[in-house]
Amino acid sequence: MKSFKDFFEKYEWDEVKSKLEKVTLSDVENSLQKKNKTIEDFLNFLSPVAAQKLELMAKMTQQLTQKRFGKTIQLYAPLYLSNECQNICTYCGFSLDNSIKRKTLSDTELMIEATVLKSMGVNHVLLVSGEANKTVGIDYFLKAVRLLKPHFANISIEVQPLSEEEYQQLHDAGVNAVLVYQETYHQEVYKEYHPKGKKSNFNFRLETPDRIGKAGIHKMGLGVLLGLEDWRVDSFFNALHIDYLQKQYWKSKFSVSFPRLRPAEGIIEPNFIMSDKDLLQLICAYRIWNEDLEISISTRENEKFRNNIISLGATAMSAASKTNPGGYAVDKESLEQFETSDERSMNEIKDIIKKSGYDPVMKDWDSVYNGI
Repeated sequence: MKSFKDFFEKYEWDEVKSKLEKVTLSDVENSLQKKNKTIEDFLNFLSPVAAQKLELMAKMTQQLTQKRFGKTIQLYAPLYLSNECQNICTYCGFSLDNSIKRKTLSDTELMIEATVLKSMGVNHVLLVSGEANKTVGIDYFLKAVRLLKPHFANISIEVQPLSEEEYQQLHDAGVNAVLVYQETYHQEVYKEYHPKGKKSNFNFRLETPDRIGKAGIHKMGLGVLLGLEDWRVDSFFNALHIDYLQKQYWKSKFSVSFPRLRPAEGIIEPNFIMSDKDLLQLICAYRIWNEDLEISISTRENEKFRNNIISLGATAMSAASKTNPGGYAVDKESLEQFETSDERSMNEIKDIIKKSGYDPVMKDWDSVYNGI
């Protein structure tokens, strides 16, 4: 059976970059007018010249988002399980070559952290860990999910790539969504960012969403690390990946996130600076291209940007995030994966959403639609 790798290999990074540079304003205008958008239209929306149509694109994004998702913003919080990791990644605070205190939550510590999140009203939790298979592998994840399942309506995970069988086990245990980021689709330089560890295997990571889809996971989240390589080219490949997955695993739902490089222990500086205006253009490009795609905004972004994006395409936001294991109560001084930018409380974020004329939602979309 074919995988995304077969489609990916039909495209060349430099050719996509060249296409983006050749897009005309007329190309953008024609794509905006089309009823059914293609991946080529998405490329036009990403192009440098499309920035001239950003005001129109923002209005279209607002209308399309409200039509599909209403005036609601789903809220969630990450729960970091461990900062142990066997990979060396040049941009991550958890990297194996960083001499830091390592910590993995025990069952008791996990429940203490969960209790704090529940007191904040959190009902959708995202479990995150470094990639250390022996310490935090499938058995650890399954135990964590079973402990947390009675207390949260929705559990998502963002951990190392797993096998199809392991994703099936997580699905059976009650995991709703799996997030996995390729970081960059620029295969020629991928190894430079991931010199050691299982993550250095580009193709194994590339085919991870296929294994997630085959396991029947309800929702998949994709994205690239904005700042490593040219964000326009990387985002085209990310959308190409989503386009393939939606056709292949049509029963699953899909979301996209926009992690920009943030300060962390021992990381590199961004190779490509992405402005707030650029990020807005990218969000608009995704929404106009794909009305059903969920768009998630993390606390990596600053308060001003997050306030404004509420009415401009966002469907989900993290809030009150701690990016270190035990960060909510157990071990507040353990190493963070990266520094957050928006440090407001869950209640403050709820108030901002309400003042914007939107409703903060603490459960998954399906739960809302079903009246649960």
